[in-house]
Amino acid sequence: MVVVVGTVAAQQPLTIYVIDTEGGKATLWIAPSGQTVLIDSGSPGTRDLDRLMEAISAAGVTRIDHLISTHYHVDHVGGLQELVKRIPVGTFVDHGPTVEGPAAPNLREQVPGFQAAYAELWARAKHLVVKPGDTIPVAGLDWRIIASAGATLKAPIAGAPGAGQPNRAACAQTQPKDITTDPENGQSVGSLITLGRFRAADFGDLLWNKEIALMCPDNLLGTVALFMVTHHGLNASNAPAMVHGLRPRVAIMQRSVMV
Repeated sequence: MVVVVGTVAAQQPLTIYVIDTEGGKATLWIAPSGQTVLIDSGSPGTRDLDRLMEAISAAGVTRIDHLISTHYHVDHVGGLQELVKRIPVGTFVDHGPTVEGPAAPNLREQVPGFQAAYAELWARAKHLVVKPGDTIPVAGLDWRIIASAGATLKAPIAGAPGAGQPNRAACAQTQPKDITTDPENGQSVGSLITLGRFRAADFGDLLWNKEIALMCPDNLLGTVALFMVTHHGLNASNAPAMVHGLRPRVAIMQRSVMV
């Protein structure tokens, strides 16, 4: 578990708990206002869930205001159904229906029965299907969606440092890839989070060619202080144009064991 704090004058800190999951992903954000956002819920089983609940308890959190499921792979939503039995969730956030199941030919769910169970959960709470350009209402933070359901932002983020600038050198060393991988990865919900001069990026498992679309020929996102390394550091993501375009001061990788 890692805690990162970003702050601006006369505000409480932004606190970020990065959970040590078993090859998966779960990050708890606590805004200066006290509102909470959880990005993904790790893999199934008590190991990840217990570690996540330990962080939630240590932070004094009693409610998850927004639970963002970047996509529906087992290492990102495997803990969700058990998590909601332990702590209330206000709003479930996602990219919409899975592209990997359960009904379409040759597709499948990595967590059997997840879509039906998930629909029952968000039907009893609030449900937000996001698209690029949307914002999530977290008091004190600018929480902006830059990718979702296979679509990406098309215009530079106004006022963001470095946004709209040419990214020629990094783009010159970044060619598109013919990537064979589970299609849900490319559906990932990607977020840019801003507090004063502090900016952070978390793109789930967004794929290489989607990253190029955000960074070439111009950098649409600008620079960040914190980069939550995409797709567990795998080379189907983390295109040089993205990494060099973001110019993060700190990068944190939640590793994968599913290779």
